[in-house]
Amino acid sequence: MYALTSSPGEHAFLVRTTPTSEIGFGKLETYIKLDKLGEGTYATVFKGRSKLTDNLVALKEIRLEHEEGAPCTAIREVSLLKDLKHANIVTLHDIIHTDKCLTLVFEYLEKDLKQYMDDCGSIMSIHNVKIFLFQLLRGLAYCHRRKVLHRDLKPQNLLINEKGELKLADFGLARAKSVPTKTYSNEVVTLWYRPPDVLLGSTEYSTPIDMWGVGCIFYEMITGRPLFPGSTVEDELHLIFRILGTPTEETWPGITTSEEFKTYNFPRYHAEPIVNHAPRIDSDGLDLLLKLLQFEAKNRVSAEEALRHPYFRTLGEHVQSLPDTASIFSVKGIQLHRDPGKRSSIHPESSQGKNRRQSVLF
Repeated sequence: MYALTSSPGEHAFLVRTTPTSEIGFGKLETYIKLDKLGEGTYATVFKGRSKLTDNLVALKEIRLEHEEGAPCTAIREVSLLKDLKHANIVTLHDIIHTDKCLTLVFEYLEKDLKQYMDDCGSIMSIHNVKIFLFQLLRGLAYCHRRKVLHRDLKPQNLLINEKGELKLADFGLARAKSVPTKTYSNEVVTLWYRPPDVLLGSTEYSTPIDMWGVGCIFYEMITGRPLFPGSTVEDELHLIFRILGTPTEETWPGITTSEEFKTYNFPRYHAEPIVNHAPRIDSDGLDLLLKLLQFEAKNRVSAEEALRHPYFRTLGEHVQSLPDTASIFSVKGIQLHRDPGKRSSIHPESSQGKNRRQSVLF
């Protein structure tokens, strides 16, 4: 169908319009593709707009290789996200399947936690750290109740909208049989948020695998720098043991008989007080951080328990009884503070920042 349009002083011309009968869920014509937000190993993400709602969306286009069909990570992500409905989990609005492409239509969020921290000059308001951490734990507790592990928590996989709502994204590894160190195109997957038991070869995956990553992200929000930025598995373990102390039978029963552990022959590091590295953390925050960074998986605090930790007492009791789909900002009095290092919004976004947007969706 075509419509005749013209602008003042210009010749009339024909433009194609999409009849409403051609738009709807499951149809590519329903979405207008805008800027490219980034490219991953098997997917390209575009900013888009829905003709049905006029809302912005993120279009994750997954290339389908005929011999292989859809990449297994994409299939996992689709099957999981269809069933997860929570204020702190990114919403999958629509799925469009064509011969060459599987397009996942997500709600659009402005930035990820890594970009948010960069925009703050790495100095976040301590109050905002608490609000973001609570939202992260809410989303995780919901997943864990449903026996879903995320398994790839990192600041780039946590999306934040202009209201300050934080949402877990990228569930591509959520039901993988193992946690890879390389992607399809041989890119290195970050090890910074991976627990020591997994680094040492454990395949006993359960909910505590995510809780170590929460501790690392908590520290990074407080200090503005990653806690254990290792480049290899050995380097990562060295960094962990240098701060938390090399494990012994007392601190990690059974570790001295682990063949993997013995192979590395780590020096005997003594634990350092973590507060020396994070002077802005208060005593409740420090207690919660140490409960998250436990060597033994079974000793790590659960997401459900962490939500009830005294650290969050200052948010009030109403945040504890929110319905799953209600935002923390629906509670009277809960709002973000201005971050001390925040750059003025009049500064143009750097091209580097633009390229990183929605990296979480890969």
